[in-house]
Amino acid sequence: MAVRIHRDRRLLPSWRSMPLPFFRLPPVAQREWLAQTLARPAPTSAKNLSDGFRLPGREGAPIVAAVLVPLVNRPQGLQVLLTQRSADLPDHPGQISFPGGRVEPHDASLSAAALREAAEEVGLPSTRVSVLGRLEEYETVTGYRVTPIVGWVDPPFSLILDPVEVADAVECPLAFLLDPANQQRHFRMQGTMRRDFWAIPYGERYIWGATAAMLLILDRTLRDAGN
Repeated sequence: MAVRIHRDRRLLPSWRSMPLPFFRLPPVAQREWLAQTLARPAPTSAKNLSDGFRLPGREGAPIVAAVLVPLVNRPQGLQVLLTQRSADLPDHPGQISFPGGRVEPHDASLSAAALREAAEEVGLPSTRVSVLGRLEEYETVTGYRVTPIVGWVDPPFSLILDPVEVADAVECPLAFLLDPANQQRHFRMQGTMRRDFWAIPYGERYIWGATAAMLLILDRTLRDAGN
């Protein structure tokens, strides 16, 4: 189905296009700044970004889920670890996503669920991850209510991909993903219904839908905190 691009830069205030100041901080200060910012109430701009659309047959109470937003501390700057879902999965096949999934009864918390899923999907050891905080929930078209858990990841670590769920893993520069110039508003027609969604193309990767929206939530949380 064809995707048409729609971008309205009139909706983007000039001050919001400025780089986030925390990128100029050293890593230790970046980590502290992120934790302090995420501890504050989410700004209004980071709320209600779910599109309110459910796929047919996915109505009803949402399934509680959590994903890890892994910020990897690299010498060249913070990177976001993303996965490419297997093309054989029933939900969101082949899409770029965060490691995560539904919360199980034995999970002690949303953070524990996100860390468990990251370990299961890509082999990321929880001992290398420090949880910094959480973002606003996002409800997917497939009926999941997802809480993004932001984690600081200190290398070294080796990834072991789950061959059933994960086709690939990639690190993308956080500065690129949080640059408003790279955040695009797309839409696609599903019959007579127009569905709008966020997209952040990165090289050969097309980050869109829930993952792009959650990156927008992160961007607005960090950019608008205190406003």
